[in-house]
Amino acid sequence: MKPSISSLTPELVVEQRGPVLWLIITREERRNAMSHAVLAGMTQAISSAQAERDIRAIVITGAGTKAFCAGADLQSAQAFTTDYSEPHGHLAQLLRVARASYVPLIARVNGACMAGGMGLMSMCDMAVAARHAVFGLPEVKVGVFPAQVLSVLQHLIPRRTLSEMCLTGEPITAAQALEVGLVNYVDDDVDFRLQWLLERLLDKSPAAIRRGLYTLKKVEAMAFEESMSFTESQIALFTLTEDAREGQKAFQEKRKPNWAGR
Repeated sequence: MKPSISSLTPELVVEQRGPVLWLIITREERRNAMSHAVLAGMTQAISSAQAERDIRAIVITGAGTKAFCAGADLQSAQAFTTDYSEPHGHLAQLLRVARASYVPLIARVNGACMAGGMGLMSMCDMAVAARHAVFGLPEVKVGVFPAQVLSVLQHLIPRRTLSEMCLTGEPITAAQALEVGLVNYVDDDVDFRLQWLLERLLDKSPAAIRRGLYTLKKVEAMAFEESMSFTESQIALFTLTEDAREGQKAFQEKRKPNWAGR
């Protein structure tokens, strides 16, 4: 394990383990609630990772086994913002950076995933969860609403499920989260399932994944004809990469490809 990107705060461990960058919230005593320092540190780490070609995936998790992230720290006097004159808050900036990431983000949900923690999980491209994990949007219980979280959550789960979670504030189990498509996998051994998923990702073309994530995120908001025009040009660019040439050659020669990542 070699650290590659420094952490701004002791509340967030930023550590590179081979080709995977780990972002670990280390606030167990606060159920890994988000501080502004944690959000700023994650934003910087994900942004910096875009230029590091040896980073192939980013894992986001919380320390311990009780909580992935309990959301905003309600014990803080400024739980939701530090400066009302700023148009962009820390969570909003993190969600923007995650949306623009071409390095795959994977949430390792090791426990309770609540409120703003649902935003961290939903901004990721994939998620694996421990069987004891629970998921919830309890903001209505303290007089607010999961407004920013909706930006990354609304397209992941059915509308009626989303409405019930937002309006009642009641949590769902990991099994229910899997059923509605909120997570990819649920396992008693979350680290085994995470490693299994990472191995299926890391042996694929880095260039295809990087440009593919760009394409996937761009077409989501496009109308059909606009997306067809965009992807017609994108597929041509895919074929011009070194990885595309190597992949086709390896297929013809019946061997494993040696990816250049370009």
